[in-house]
Amino acid sequence: MTEQAFAEYAARNTAPILEILRREFRRASSVIEIGSGTGQHAVAFAAALDHLRWQTSDLDENHAGIRAWIDSARLPNVEPPLSVDVLSASLDAESFDAAFSSNTAHIMGIKAVERMFALVGGALRAGGVFCLYGPFKAGGVFNTPSNADFDASLKRRDPVMGIRDIEMLDAYAAASGLRRVRLYAVPSNNNVAVYLKAGNT
Repeated sequence: MTEQAFAEYAARNTAPILEILRREFRRASSVIEIGSGTGQHAVAFAAALDHLRWQTSDLDENHAGIRAWIDSARLPNVEPPLSVDVLSASLDAESFDAAFSSNTAHIMGIKAVERMFALVGGALRAGGVFCLYGPFKAGGVFNTPSNADFDASLKRRDPVMGIRDIEMLDAYAAASGLRRVRLYAVPSNNNVAVYLKAGNT
């Protein structure tokens, strides 16, 4: 039996993200999570938002850990992970009301970030909402010195990584039929960017 992986940062940020999702996903019925990671967020959010069907996804190597959390939680509204590499994956068109992704944009290469927005834009129904959590820059400026240090550490680890400019994310969103409508500040110098797909809301 696969042991449940535990990410301390996911445990810390669950509560503030959940309060945003309660508001933003209140009219949704199905969510695709891009990059479910350990699976912690999926089970926590699905337990609290039981009106949602929560579809997990990630690279194949992370599936066992996600399944361990799902099996432990035994929730009826969390689906086993889909195999999703944003550079090559496809999702059924207009098959979800909402999408969520946490701490992915600064880990993926920039082409993968662009592709993630395209994937989400295609998978959302008209009026669907995409909530993206993580650290962002604005106008090329970091919001804190600690995020500048974090960006430098990411680039030392892999040059394709790095904290992204919110304006660049907005441009990728626009190209995929999405527009940013809100930007929430959350603890630890992070944000939740909220994008809507054109259509009735």
